Amino acid sequence: MNTPKTDWPSSLDDNELDELDRYLRAHANDGDLLLDGVHGMLSALAVGPVQVLPEEWLPEVLHEPFADEDEGNRVLALLAKLNDSINAELDVDAYEPILGEIDTESGPVLSAAGWCEGFSRAIDLRAGLWEKRLADDPHLMELLGPVMALAVDEGILSAEADFEKLSDEEYDECLTQVPIVLGAVGQYWQEHPATDAEMQAVSQERNTDKTVGPPRQRSGHWVH
Repeated sequence: MNTPKTDWPSSLDDNELDELDRYLRAHANDGDLLLDGVHGMLSALAVGPVQVLPEEWLPEVLHEPFADEDEGNRVLALLAKLNDSINAELDVDAYEPILGEIDTESGPVLSAAGWCEGFSRAIDLRAGLWEKRLADDPHLMELLGPVMALAVDEGILSAEADFEKLSDEEYDECLTQVPIVLGAVGQYWQEHPATDAEMQAVSQERNTDKTVGPPRQRSGHWVH
């Protein structure tokens, strides 16, 4: 899509991404989301079946009191800008997932593990609705295929059957499909909105305590 630069969404610039990344790392414990995970979570919420307010997702991101009001206002402003940019980027085909890096024997490589972890946690916020629809409509599972493959490959999700690790080429191909997946899933939920029965499941799970899975180690820094 040839979109005039002036029409492109106002996303976080590199300095702002660095700033948010440093804050999250400085206040993260094992298993807490870093910048890649926060981006994955907000991406899933942006294309999900129902709105999830900040009061619900912020506890997944912020775990300590702010040092002062100025710090709080700044961090919340950066998170709000990151959140607002996602739909805008999808609208103009400018979306890219924020990925992490992991150290390997051959050097640092990109990893979708953190992004997929955040995506999975967003689904958990409306687990009853997602699970019922995925069980009832295989088409939604098909649309999510590349993201699910990455999540299984990274150990974020478990596969019901034996799963062969993705080759480097398959992994990269799944990554290139992420923006397409998000657009398709968002359109799916617009065309097939949640039913009254599914919304009742949402109301019930809001009153149910959720357990958190085992922490997953990640290293490296954000890559946009």
